[in-house]
Amino acid sequence: MTSTAHFLQGVFPFEGKGMDAPFPLGVGLSYTVPLGVVTQPVYFRGGNSSGDLVYVVLMRDGKPMRYFPIGARGDVHVPLRVVEDLDGGTTIEIFLAAPEGVTGNVVIDLGLVDI
Repeated sequence: MTSTAHFLQGVFPFEGKGMDAPFPLGVGLSYTVPLGVVTQPVYFRGGNSSGDLVYVVLMRDGKPMRYFPIGARGDVHVPLRVVEDLDGGTTIEIFLAAPEGVTGNVVIDLGLVDI
């Protein structure tokens, strides 16, 4: 069996809209699983330059799938031990929530594998 890796990654500026108002971070942070393929998220790494707690939400077809809190001026690395299959046609996106008015940059690195 052959597998193919995909990465959703980059450094993104943000301005918070409230901790209860996650928003998409930008172009390039979404992936639609090709039909006939199964994809699994395998890790998440993130960094936060702001002085406040933020969180990243991995959205699956518009609904929250995983939450990743990132502390003030902190980082996180989460190897995903509980792996879920994402069937063909599934779209995943990365959203961010931060306190209203808080600005900074977030570093995102999500690893996916098509199997």
